[in-house]
Amino acid sequence: MKVLWARGESAVSDIVAATSSDGALAYTSVLTTIRILETKGYVTHRQEGRAFLYSSSIGEQEASRSEVRHVLQRFFGNSRERLLLSLLGDDDLSPEELKRLKDAIASVPDDAPDGDANEESEELSAEIPVNSKEKA
Repeated sequence: MKVLWARGESAVSDIVAATSSDGALAYTSVLTTIRILETKGYVTHRQEGRAFLYSSSIGEQEASRSEVRHVLQRFFGNSRERLLLSLLGDDDLSPEELKRLKDAIASVPDDAPDGDANEESEELSAEIPVNSKEKA
Protein backbone atom coordinates (compact mmCIF):
# COMPACT_ATOMS: atom_id res chain seq x y z
CA MET A 1 0.00 0.00 0.00
CA LYS A 2 2.82 2.41 0.79
CA VAL A 3 4.15 1.99 -2.74
CA LEU A 4 0.73 2.74 -4.23
CA TRP A 5 0.30 5.79 -1.98
CA ALA A 6 3.76 7.07 -2.91
CA ARG A 7 3.80 6.20 -6.64
CA GLY A 8 0.14 6.18 -7.52
CA GLU A 9 -1.12 3.81 -10.17
CA SER A 10 1.39 0.98 -10.68
CA ALA A 11 1.79 -2.41 -12.31
CA VAL A 12 2.75 -5.34 -10.11
CA SER A 13 6.25 -5.33 -11.63
CA ASP A 14 6.63 -1.66 -10.60
CA ILE A 15 5.59 -2.52 -7.04
CA VAL A 16 8.09 -5.41 -6.93
CA ALA A 17 10.86 -3.09 -8.19
CA ALA A 18 9.94 -0.38 -5.68
CA THR A 19 10.15 -2.82 -2.76
CA SER A 20 13.41 -4.49 -3.84
CA SER A 21 15.44 -2.51 -1.28
CA ASP A 22 13.38 -4.12 1.50
CA GLY A 23 14.43 -7.58 0.36
CA ALA A 24 13.48 -9.54 -2.71
CA LEU A 25 9.75 -10.18 -3.00
CA ALA A 26 8.44 -12.65 -5.53
CA TYR A 27 6.18 -11.25 -8.24
CA THR A 28 3.53 -13.86 -7.41
CA SER A 29 3.60 -12.92 -3.70
CA VAL A 30 3.05 -9.26 -4.50
CA LEU A 31 0.29 -10.14 -6.98
CA THR A 32 -1.46 -12.33 -4.38
CA THR A 33 -1.26 -9.55 -1.80
CA ILE A 34 -2.60 -6.98 -4.27
CA ARG A 35 -5.51 -9.25 -5.17
CA ILE A 36 -6.36 -9.75 -1.48
CA LEU A 37 -6.24 -5.98 -0.95
CA GLU A 38 -8.51 -5.55 -3.97
CA THR A 39 -10.99 -8.07 -2.58
CA LYS A 40 -11.05 -6.10 0.67
CA GLY A 41 -11.69 -2.87 -1.22
CA TYR A 42 -8.34 -1.19 -0.54
CA VAL A 43 -7.10 -1.41 -4.14
CA THR A 44 -8.71 -1.10 -7.57
CA HIS A 45 -7.33 -1.89 -11.00
CA ARG A 46 -7.79 -0.97 -14.61
CA GLN A 47 -6.48 -2.75 -17.66
CA GLU A 48 -4.10 -1.06 -20.06
CA GLY A 49 -3.30 -3.38 -22.94
CA ARG A 50 -2.39 -6.69 -21.33
CA ALA A 51 -1.23 -5.11 -18.07
CA PHE A 52 -3.28 -4.38 -14.98
CA LEU A 53 -2.54 -1.09 -13.26
CA TYR A 54 -3.41 -0.97 -9.57
CA SER A 55 -4.17 2.05 -7.44
CA SER A 56 -5.20 2.67 -3.88
CA SER A 57 -8.90 3.20 -3.32
CA ILE A 58 -8.39 4.35 0.27
CA GLY A 59 -6.15 7.09 1.66
CA GLU A 60 -3.28 6.29 3.98
CA GLN A 61 -4.84 8.06 6.98
CA GLU A 62 -8.21 6.37 6.44
CA ALA A 63 -6.55 2.95 6.13
CA SER A 64 -4.53 3.60 9.27
CA ARG A 65 -7.62 4.56 11.25
CA SER A 66 -9.48 1.52 9.97
CA GLU A 67 -6.70 -0.84 11.04
CA VAL A 68 -6.37 0.80 14.47
CA ARG A 69 -10.13 0.38 14.98
CA HIS A 70 -9.76 -3.27 13.97
CA VAL A 71 -6.89 -3.85 16.44
CA LEU A 72 -8.79 -1.93 19.13
CA GLN A 73 -11.86 -4.14 18.67
CA ARG A 74 -10.05 -7.43 18.19
CA PHE A 75 -7.38 -7.25 20.89
CA PHE A 76 -8.60 -4.65 23.38
CA GLY A 77 -12.38 -5.13 23.47
CA ASN A 78 -12.90 -1.61 22.07
CA SER A 79 -11.19 -0.13 25.14
CA ARG A 80 -8.99 2.81 24.23
CA GLU A 81 -7.75 2.77 27.79
CA ARG A 82 -6.48 -0.83 27.53
CA LEU A 83 -4.79 -0.02 24.22
CA LEU A 84 -3.05 3.06 25.61
CA LEU A 85 -2.00 1.29 28.80
CA SER A 86 -0.53 -1.48 26.65
CA LEU A 87 1.48 1.11 24.73
CA LEU A 88 2.60 2.79 27.94
CA GLY A 89 3.82 -0.55 29.28
CA ASP A 90 6.27 -0.77 26.38
CA ASP A 91 9.80 -0.19 27.72
CA ASP A 92 10.80 1.31 24.36
CA LEU A 93 8.60 4.39 24.95
CA SER A 94 10.83 7.46 24.82
CA PRO A 95 10.29 10.50 27.04
CA GLU A 96 9.44 12.51 23.90
CA GLU A 97 6.76 10.01 22.87
CA LEU A 98 5.36 10.03 26.40
CA LYS A 99 5.16 13.82 26.39
CA ARG A 100 3.34 13.81 23.04
CA LEU A 101 0.85 11.25 24.38
CA LYS A 102 0.24 13.35 27.50
CA ASP A 103 -0.23 16.47 25.38
CA ALA A 104 -2.65 14.64 23.06
CA ILE A 105 -4.75 13.45 26.00
CA ALA A 106 -4.72 16.90 27.58
CA SER A 107 -5.92 18.45 24.31
CA VAL A 108 -9.10 16.33 24.12
CA PRO A 109 -12.00 18.76 24.61
CA ASP A 110 -14.36 18.24 27.53
CA ASP A 111 -17.24 17.98 25.06
CA ALA A 112 -15.71 15.08 23.09
CA PRO A 113 -18.31 13.29 20.90
CA ASP A 114 -17.91 10.03 22.83
CA GLY A 115 -18.41 10.62 26.55
CA ASP A 116 -16.84 7.29 27.44
CA ALA A 117 -13.67 8.19 25.54
CA ASN A 118 -13.41 11.44 27.50
CA GLU A 119 -13.82 9.60 30.81
CA GLU A 120 -11.08 7.19 29.74
CA SER A 121 -8.86 10.16 28.84
CA GLU A 122 -9.32 11.73 32.27
CA GLU A 123 -8.54 8.43 33.99
CA LEU A 124 -5.49 7.88 31.80
CA SER A 125 -4.12 11.38 32.38
CA ALA A 126 -3.84 10.57 36.06
CA GLU A 127 -2.21 7.20 35.34
CA ILE A 128 0.42 8.20 32.77
CA PRO A 129 3.86 7.85 34.35
CA VAL A 130 6.31 10.74 34.49
CA ASN A 131 8.94 8.75 32.60
CA SER A 132 8.83 5.62 30.50
CA LYS A 133 10.48 3.45 33.15
CA GLU A 134 7.55 3.88 35.57
CA LYS A 135 4.58 1.62 35.05
CA ALA A 136 0.98 2.84 35.10
